[in-house]
Amino acid sequence: MGNLISKDLLEQIPPLYATEDIADPIAYVKLFLDGWTWYITEIDEDIAFGYVVSPFESELGYFSINEIQTIKNSLGIGVERDLYFKPCKLSTIKKAS
Repeated sequence: MGNLISKDLLEQIPPLYATEDIADPIAYVKLFLDGWTWYITEIDEDIAFGYVVSPFESELGYFSINEIQTIKNSLGIGVERDLYFKPCKLSTIKKAS
């Protein structure tokens, strides 16, 4: 997971498919860069599931943490984790975005 998600935080996030029957799962991690935000609700090694907010649309889906770590903006800044983000229900995030 590189520097984005600590081992302690990884242990708190449910594995893939663990929350598929939960109507309003918890988002544990917020990653962001230039109008893109990834909220992680489940994770398994490199693949995460969660809510993705982009300048174009917002949707639930799968994404690769390793791939996200390779993204850089025009200034060479990479994706960062919001260190002040507190885990919360996905409905709270959807209302705010």
